Amino acid sequence: MKIADDFVFGVSTSAYQIEGSAMSGGRGTSIWDRFCRLDGAVRNGDTGDVACDHYRRYETDLDLLVQLGVGAYRFSVAWPRVLPTGRGQLNTVGLDFYDRLVDELLERHIQPWLCLYHWDLPQDLQDLGGWRNRDIIHWFTDYAGKVSARLGDRCRHIALFNEPNIAAILGYSIGIHAPGIRDRRQSAAALHHFNLATTMAAAALRTLRPETEIGTILALNDVQPARDEPEDLQAAQRVRDYWYDSVLDPILGRGYPSSLETEVEPFIADDDLVALSTTDLAFLGVNYYTTERAKNAPERHPMQARRTRPRADEETTAMGWRVQPEGLRNVLSRVSEKAPELGLFVTENGAAYSDSVMRGAIHDRERIHFLRRHVAAALEAKDRGVDLRGYFAWTLLDNFEWAEGYSKRFGLVHVDLVTQKRTPKSSFQWYRELIEHRELDI
Repeated sequence: MKIADDFVFGVSTSAYQIEGSAMSGGRGTSIWDRFCRLDGAVRNGDTGDVACDHYRRYETDLDLLVQLGVGAYRFSVAWPRVLPTGRGQLNTVGLDFYDRLVDELLERHIQPWLCLYHWDLPQDLQDLGGWRNRDIIHWFTDYAGKVSARLGDRCRHIALFNEPNIAAILGYSIGIHAPGIRDRRQSAAALHHFNLATTMAAAALRTLRPETEIGTILALNDVQPARDEPEDLQAAQRVRDYWYDSVLDPILGRGYPSSLETEVEPFIADDDLVALSTTDLAFLGVNYYTTERAKNAPERHPMQARRTRPRADEETTAMGWRVQPEGLRNVLSRVSEKAPELGLFVTENGAAYSDSVMRGAIHDRERIHFLRRHVAAALEAKDRGVDLRGYFAWTLLDNFEWAEGYSKRFGLVHVDLVTQKRTPKSSFQWYRELIEHRELDI
């Protein structure tokens, strides 16, 4: 399978998962700094205090990108590193770090893809209600403008959010991510405010940087019924409404799914839906990992109805997620049907496996097999008419995997958490060859 020269290949990371230096350079406290200190919140009591020490070792990591041969690198800016309390005075030391990062990427002929929010909200803003507080729309838009004013002249692509649907649901309803709240009403408020912030910040950045492509990134796993029965078909739709279309449909000007209107209605002001219908994005990032199978359970929370256990004969990753490459093709096709004018990128796709170091090498054949099939599925969607423009693997480095701590490894590069030694895995070499030769052997 031949791959066009203008198809973008990259990798994605996020600030809290790799940077470390949590108390350095004037950085403020984030909700994940606080959440990691809660008893039992994160496996093994792990934190992002050190992570991959990328804040101090970023030049080494950028050299790895050169070895990998990627044309683009998606990273996130840590809001508390730039604005320690979320508002007010800029921390120039923190912003200088990202300024250097962008310059050094360009010197290496790698396009910087800047993501403004990857879950690390300043704790001071959470103390004011966080994403439950409607004022956060303005706080985020102000922050986005400050970062874009400094970095936007060199970043051709800026993503506003990474997976706001996951942040709102796991953080405010299920409570297994920061800030650890379990209140579905608060989650509905957070979802709506994320959506409005997408609209408002996109408009502000288009005015400030009209030459920059502004987009956002959503988690969009596939959802299928557990059985071919009407009840499970309806369950699959409810799950899709709650987890995915709650953020996809509003920013596409389609309003909220009817099943969610009652939940979101208390937080909708008079002109909100009109404002959402004007959301103007240049691209949408799709993060895909697995296919969920939904079983009818109308009396239970969608999270519980969402996932049936994989059968013993189903292939899974170390996260216990089904390996379903065709689900990526399904998702891309579904989004394309809803918004055929919107350029799409796969901005996260990867897998955790139990990698082991043998004689200084990591032969992660399962990950290679996973990536090969998912890249193929993405390209099949493109061949069928989807405006797919690129693929970003998750992720460059083994890193802090949120509530799983350091127990799950997704990286193309192994990181020794004691010595911080980086060791490229076999999957790194496979991806490098794919990018170099632009041909997929399936």
